[in-house]
Amino acid sequence: MQKSMPGKTDIKNFTLPELKNLLIANDLKQYQARQIFGWIYAKRIEDFSAMSDISKDTRRLLEEKFYFSKLKTVKNELSKDKTEKFLFALEDKTQVESVFIPETGRNTLCVSSQVGCKFNCKFCLSGKLGFKRNLKSSEIINQYLEVSAACAPLKITNLVFMGIGEPLDNFSNVTKAIEILTEPAGIGFSKRRICVSTCGLVEEIKMLSRLKLGIKLSVSLHSADDAVRSSLMPVNKKYPLKELINAVREFSKSETYPVTFEYALIQGLNTGKEDAFKLIKLVRGLNCKINLIPYNEHSIFSSTKCAGKILVRITPERSEGGNESSLKFAQPSPGDISLFCRELKNAGVFFTLRKSRGQDISAACGQLVAAWS
Repeated sequence: MQKSMPGKTDIKNFTLPELKNLLIANDLKQYQARQIFGWIYAKRIEDFSAMSDISKDTRRLLEEKFYFSKLKTVKNELSKDKTEKFLFALEDKTQVESVFIPETGRNTLCVSSQVGCKFNCKFCLSGKLGFKRNLKSSEIINQYLEVSAACAPLKITNLVFMGIGEPLDNFSNVTKAIEILTEPAGIGFSKRRICVSTCGLVEEIKMLSRLKLGIKLSVSLHSADDAVRSSLMPVNKKYPLKELINAVREFSKSETYPVTFEYALIQGLNTGKEDAFKLIKLVRGLNCKINLIPYNEHSIFSSTKCAGKILVRITPERSEGGNESSLKFAQPSPGDISLFCRELKNAGVFFTLRKSRGQDISAACGQLVAAWS
């Protein structure tokens, strides 16, 4: 892991236009910025002295002003289904996780955008240790670079911002990372193969639609009933379903691809016939698809260290009457899932029933926590 260097800036936080402007300000040739991007992101060379087609004056400037950041791989785990989870240490000793999911015809990398999460969705472990900070764009990019190298010769074909944190709460760093990752002079990652997930930050969805980045949007929905969704996702109290759907409609008009609604199927909570009808009504007329995910059960831990791990307690909430309500959710029966799917199919709603990957290494949706000591 490369630590920050006094007086120097991490070059991986610079977009191509920013690097061009720096060269111009120092009376150097701006076209060299594309060459520098090529060395760093296409050839994966992190040594300015090795950039042989860059002028000596430019290399001297780069050496004076920049350093290359790296992540330290603390641990990686391989699932029986070949999903691989990486635990990375950052410069300040905080940690994040990334997940590599190989499939026939595609290999997906799920990256984190924050250290911890402040939105406290009740079915998700990622926020249970609280929020620490936003990731820098370089820390997002380095997840891609580290996993890409570790999983070679397999190539990452799809990139999803669905790891730890709320991507749109770290809007500027996430969008800058996307700009760097998709720059043709460097990695040249396909925009249409990038998906950003959100718990439903309405103003940021509108901002994203105005940027017209050409990427996909995924919205964590999980219920089409305001009361139920608010109990699961506190963000719904600030941005209820009507406002959320209006923002999604605006995004859908600015982008080509269908918006995905993530819907965790939770026993006795959101899988009844009435729940299906509400969902059908909510998404009617939208260019969207529903991603149904049978709930990933995870253990309830105490907040102590055990066998080298920091474990977390999922504390029950108190209802208005003072009684504690259990937060131990369960996966519906196959029959309940089948009935729910049937209602959507009969209504002509496009949906997929997703098979969770990496459950045995706590790498499935809602299980990332980056809590090893």
